[in-house]
Amino acid sequence: MLVLNPGFYEPPSLMAFLRNAAPLVVLAIGQYFVIVSGEFDLSVGSLVGAQVVIAAKLINGEEDRTWPVIALMIGFGLLVGLVNGLVTTLLRVPSFITTLGTMLVLYGAIRLWTGGAPTGALSETFRQWGRMGIDMPVLRQLPYALLIMVALAVVGILVMRSSYGRVLVATGDNDTAATFAGGRVWIVRTGAFVLSALFATVAGILVGGFAGVTAQVGQGMEFTAITAVVLGGVLLGGGRGWIVGAIAGALTYQLLERLLVQLDMPSTLNPTIQGVIIIAAVAFAANQSRMRRGSRTTAPQTPAEPQPVGAA
Repeated sequence: MLVLNPGFYEPPSLMAFLRNAAPLVVLAIGQYFVIVSGEFDLSVGSLVGAQVVIAAKLINGEEDRTWPVIALMIGFGLLVGLVNGLVTTLLRVPSFITTLGTMLVLYGAIRLWTGGAPTGALSETFRQWGRMGIDMPVLRQLPYALLIMVALAVVGILVMRSSYGRVLVATGDNDTAATFAGGRVWIVRTGAFVLSALFATVAGILVGGFAGVTAQVGQGMEFTAITAVVLGGVLLGGGRGWIVGAIAGALTYQLLERLLVQLDMPSTLNPTIQGVIIIAAVAFAANQSRMRRGSRTTAPQTPAEPQPVGAA
């Protein structure tokens, strides 16, 4: 990157990169909670798009509506996460199917509500979180999105260092063992979906800072977030991976996209890269699972005690 764009590591350019990467990083942190628990959340991309469209239609350019609408967005996001979690844990519907259904429901409901053409406008107070920042001498501007990203990363690290985080990882590794150890698996996993939806809502607020209010907002972000998480070394299937790795994976993926732009590669190549990374991650996860099962079933053989010569 330094060879292709020598000015990339200059403070203003680096701040712009981190500002643009913030929504994906926030989304990846939320996706991490679900994946490390052994589940998937395919609804976050549609949730991001739905939140932006809802905000634009309800705010409609009125500044005084901004904060009530943001509060409504947070409540809506928590509700979506709670439904995903309860359907997955209590009704025993696989999370892949649950969140795929939620993705389609959100996609269709928003288009039905808006008539297929999103209307309204976001206020400047709403947009500032994704596009503005604090003016500074050297950096030129410290983006609000970067500050929000760092704050949520700290929150995520603290969550994973708590007893909840330890049970979450244990649940992804072996939910039966976690249950026998006294962990409330269904509550822990439901909480992971709620956190994922909450972080997706924040990502939607940040995306609203620079994206237009269109039907394509958030489209495909769920797969990008999953790709970023597995790129950071988080094991699909749960039980392995560090939240800092998920953050690093999101930044790496964003950097990879920037590199493709510098190389004049078509943006249509991005889904191919995502597919290769996900297939490799699934293959690695399957291999790790076989190795763990093998290590548990193969017990060391105790050598037979030698018999005295001539013993009957």
